Amino acid sequence: MPELYMRLRRLVLLMIVPHLLQLFGCKPKSIYGNNPAVGKYYDINGIKLYVEQYGKGQPLLMLHGNGGDMSAFTENVPYFAKRYHVILVDSRAQGKSTDTSPTLTYEQMADDFATLLDTLKLPKAYVIGWSDGGINSIVMAMRHPDKVIKFASTGANLWPDSTAIEPADWKREFEYYNRHRNRIWTTDAAKNQWKIFMLDWAEPNIKLTDIQKINVPAMIIAGDHDVINDAHTRLIQKNIPNSKLWIVKNSGHGTLIEHAAEFNKQVDAFFQEK
Repeated sequence: MPELYMRLRRLVLLMIVPHLLQLFGCKPKSIYGNNPAVGKYYDINGIKLYVEQYGKGQPLLMLHGNGGDMSAFTENVPYFAKRYHVILVDSRAQGKSTDTSPTLTYEQMADDFATLLDTLKLPKAYVIGWSDGGINSIVMAMRHPDKVIKFASTGANLWPDSTAIEPADWKREFEYYNRHRNRIWTTDAAKNQWKIFMLDWAEPNIKLTDIQKINVPAMIIAGDHDVINDAHTRLIQKNIPNSKLWIVKNSGHGTLIEHAAEFNKQVDAFFQEK
């Protein structure tokens, strides 16, 4: 299964870079996702979602990328927990959260997060989403606008082809899909990883006419050499009414990791704007 992860473009920064930093002694293992003092499972829409909560203030939901977990926000939680009630969640079928269904969609996940807020008795929250989490934040704003105060979406795409994703990355996924699309996966772990890959390969499929109806304040973010094509990021921002655009200089897909201090301040300032 290591080959599968090599084919998932969004796992590069999410999974490989943090482990390299730990290997060379630059960064300790993240407590987020491994904190028994605050970690808890919630029964949500027929699955169990793993959640950790930090800080006090207005609710802030953080949504990670494809195949990852809440530790993606290691560089962001300490900053935001000083002002917000931070809610970290492992998306269904990822991290410590469960899901035995054969398929996975962004709509399912957006509904999970809305239900989670209800379960936590929180009427609505600010949302930060990265990569697949960025897509989830957009879908939440479409499906559950009453649950979102404002959202910041970084590294998101609306559809899964080479007009949205850098052609070289799309080509690698295309080759992997063709090699394995008829393969029968025999273990639960392999089936789950294929399901996560297919989420990345076949979705999302969001129409511009749909995001034009979003009435939630939005900040659309990407790195200036992101795996998401610059023109696509600008198309998203252009079609979400009254949204802001931030192209982070000297950054790849992991804006919130590569430029954490700047990311934290800019997003916080957006959330605090009246």
